[in-house]
Amino acid sequence: MSTSSLARAELEGRTGGIWDYVSASRLNLWLKCPLAFRLRYVDGIWTPPSPSQFVGRTVHRGLEIYYRHRQQNVRLLAAEITERLLAQWEEAVACEGVQFPTSAEESAARQQSLDLVRVYLAQLPAGEPRPLAIETTLKAPLLDSVSGQSLGIPLVRVIDLVLPGADGAIITDFKTTARGGELLEISHELQLSCYSYLHRQTSPLPEEALEIRSLVKTKIPRVESHRYGARSAAHYL
Repeated sequence: MSTSSLARAELEGRTGGIWDYVSASRLNLWLKCPLAFRLRYVDGIWTPPSPSQFVGRTVHRGLEIYYRHRQQNVRLLAAEITERLLAQWEEAVACEGVQFPTSAEESAARQQSLDLVRVYLAQLPAGEPRPLAIETTLKAPLLDSVSGQSLGIPLVRVIDLVLPGADGAIITDFKTTARGGELLEISHELQLSCYSYLHRQTSPLPEEALEIRSLVKTKIPRVESHRYGARSAAHYL
């Protein structure tokens, strides 16, 4: 069992064969559209992120900056984080190859990214504990649920945030979404179970809960948190 510190971008850009590793994003794409899976992971056809996806990645970068400093017991102001994102914007657009139809739409996406980060930081409780992990790539072998033997292929996933709770670790995922409201747990079951499996395989700390923090891209941005209980053995079957 091993943990690696691969960056999210490195994981997303891996070009190995389809049996090199399994991830929740690969499995979800296969279930959603086998053709899209083939084009990306078999034929190796890469497509740049959409403007909406780029907003999500920018928000993730902003939250990563905040929480990496929190690990060092430093609490950055929202203005400091948004200043860094603005300074990185043009380079990130060029690096990721994202295409905005017009300069006005790019400006709107940039403003939306900054607003979402500001709203998220504004609603954080003052007493939120320092994170145990932030943007960490975990890797563990997949085991047969009956025999316990390795299936010869690892599960790999970037976990956005792990916070200490009263009874163990709270595994947290950030999402940017166009709509808010109550989430159907079943629609996130695969992802949540992957997080849980990797945490249990790579950490001695008990799993207390799993959480999805949704940053909603409405006219007035808001944050919604949805918490789910620890996974049971049945979730891994």
